[in-house]
Amino acid sequence: MNLLTQFLHIVGSGASAYILSSGIRDRQTRPNLLAGFQMAESGSVPFLQALRDRALAEGKTWFAEKLDLHANDEKRHGQIFAHGLKQLNKKVIDFSQLRDRQTDRKPEESKRSPFFDAYFVGYSQEQLKPANIPWEVFLASTYILELDASKDFFRLAKALPEDATSTNLKKGVLSIAEDETRHAAYLYEVMERDFGIAKTQALIDEWRTRKVNAMFAAVQNYIRKGGKMAQMVEEGAPVEMQPEPAAA
Repeated sequence: MNLLTQFLHIVGSGASAYILSSGIRDRQTRPNLLAGFQMAESGSVPFLQALRDRALAEGKTWFAEKLDLHANDEKRHGQIFAHGLKQLNKKVIDFSQLRDRQTDRKPEESKRSPFFDAYFVGYSQEQLKPANIPWEVFLASTYILELDASKDFFRLAKALPEDATSTNLKKGVLSIAEDETRHAAYLYEVMERDFGIAKTQALIDEWRTRKVNAMFAAVQNYIRKGGKMAQMVEEGAPVEMQPEPAAA
């Protein structure tokens, strides 16, 4: 990684850390942030499970086992964020409602997020499906995301206030940070085994540069929208937590 990319990585990481930490500290914005994490973590499970099945079919048994553990971890992460929302008496809006809200948007506003547009620039949706994605693309791109996520979640846990409502969430987010570190380690090990040290470093440098570009695209989009995030939660506890109606 050249010095310019390294400098931009530090600057971009700082901006991202500020946005995330501010969002998690504020009780008004915290639910939306938790909902985004819940959907991202839970949403990755089918993708990882499909990759696990592909790895098994290709005889990559050890790799498949790691992917299976990874998928189970992501499922648990989603549950941690879901529980954090319940404590705030919030719930993620129905996905069909979210799609309905997007029907009136302009085409350029309905596409993939600015972050992932920039991160995977040059790759189509079809090329990124589990059956098609080149292993080196999955490994390197996910390694960078997991490595950085481990640091982001650690900062988020530290940014949470010291109150009764946040105690369990803080512990949960710290455990997620540890899991992400472990995920990055196995992904690096697979790359080094399959491609050697030199190519592994070249892949990491490429996807670090892509991540830097993606972070700036996301921050610019955040600023353009006046610091507002898409609404992903609504008032009220989930159905199983609703109080019983009073007797007539």
